[in-house]
Amino acid sequence: MEILQWLTATTAGKCVFTTLVSMVPVIELRAGIPFGVALGLPYYLAFPAAVMGNILPAPFIIVYIRRIFKWMRRRLPRLNGIVDALEHKAHLKGQIVSKYQYLGLWLFVAIPLPGTGAWTGCLAAAFLDMRLKRALPAVVLGVITAGCIMLALTHVGVNLFVG
Repeated sequence: MEILQWLTATTAGKCVFTTLVSMVPVIELRAGIPFGVALGLPYYLAFPAAVMGNILPAPFIIVYIRRIFKWMRRRLPRLNGIVDALEHKAHLKGQIVSKYQYLGLWLFVAIPLPGTGAWTGCLAAAFLDMRLKRALPAVVLGVITAGCIMLALTHVGVNLFVG
């Protein structure tokens, strides 16, 4: 219980909690920024905590996801359906990204809608064999752009309900 109290009662804990929430696939920074603000973090702390949490998994996804899927297919055949679905999603999203390459990857990650974001963008980059040193900057810029959009939407939403 002490960890939960630290995560919700201290500024450092709230930043860590916001970072962890932003690392979760699907949720990512789209929910991380509003979550941090709802915890009581000022915008200037919620934003970098969420951005950092969303970016941290990116290089590992780009470099290792194909190997992880291959390992899962060999060792955990019951999860083949999940792996198939994720690979299919990566290929579908990859068609959008491949047309415009790194600019497409940036825009894909930057638009904070369901089915987009850093996790899916990195998955697409991995299946398109994009090099980490070129894909990662596009993902980082996309996350920062999405963060700015979510920061503005959170600010507008808070002002609608509070003021």
